[in-house]
Amino acid sequence: MELKEEFEKAAADSKTLAAKPSNETLLQLYSLYKQSTDGDVNTAPPSNPFDFVSKAKHEAWAALKGTASEAAMKDYIALVEKLRS
Repeated sequence: MELKEEFEKAAADSKTLAAKPSNETLLQLYSLYKQSTDGDVNTAPPSNPFDFVSKAKHEAWAALKGTASEAAMKDYIALVEKLRS
C-alpha cells in the first residue's frame, strides 16, 4: 500500500477508535494531520486570547515546522496504529 493510501486509511481509522484519546494526543493527531496535508503552518495565530483550543492547535502545528510531509504521515500512521492496539 502506498504511503498516501496508508495515511488516508489511518485518518479514517482515527475516527473510529474504541476510546477517545487524551487532549494531548488529539493535538498530536491534529498537528501531524495538518503538517501532512498542508505543510508548515500557514495561518496567523488566533487573535482572541481566550480561544485556548485554537491557540493550542496552532502551537502544536507550528512546532512541526520544517517536518517533511512524508515524515508527518508516517508519524500519524504510527500514532493511530498505537491508539488502535
